[in-house]
Amino acid sequence: MIKNIIFDVDGTLWDTTEVVAKAWNRAVSEVGGTDAIITSSVLKKEFGKTMDVIAEDLFTDASCENKKLILKKCCEYEHDDLEEDTHNLLYSNVKETISELSEKYRLFIVSNCQCGYIELFMKKAGIEKYITDFECFGNTGRCKGENIKLVIERNNLNDVVYVGDTQGDYEATVLAGVPFIFAKYGFGSVEDYFLEINDIKELLNLN
Repeated sequence: MIKNIIFDVDGTLWDTTEVVAKAWNRAVSEVGGTDAIITSSVLKKEFGKTMDVIAEDLFTDASCENKKLILKKCCEYEHDDLEEDTHNLLYSNVKETISELSEKYRLFIVSNCQCGYIELFMKKAGIEKYITDFECFGNTGRCKGENIKLVIERNNLNDVVYVGDTQGDYEATVLAGVPFIFAKYGFGSVEDYFLEINDIKELLNLN
């Protein structure tokens, strides 16, 4: 019986790629040293990877020093623009489903994002009170699979599932040894999964 649900963020709970693309292009233009052009579709292929890997993928023509500076500025502008954005970036039924799920399960978040991103997401979504714990690459420097294990260990969890939308998410669950629920509506495709959903509200039918 499932007792605990760990969520990915991007492509699973919300889609920020349009806002983030504009912020990152502003950072690229300001710092220079690369011809990279960032679009929503480009980011959908990259989100889910750790931030250092994304920088290597997108800023291939930049020096190591410039990659670090561009990424730093990208994260700063992304955070500012998301905080100021007034659009609802959540997927359908996210807030209502999270609220209802919290009555039956303990809920967690693990993402490969930078420091502060999960906190910003929870604030914008209005779901802070429903999330027991969270972790990310920016805090620990660890991959998603290791961070899933970390959250499981420090909260003494069993009967856990992870909900994500990419092959990388699936591979993280293999490393962590937990079943994977594939959010089919998200950014990616996967080779294998325990369960697939077309809408987050389908999680209300678990067990």
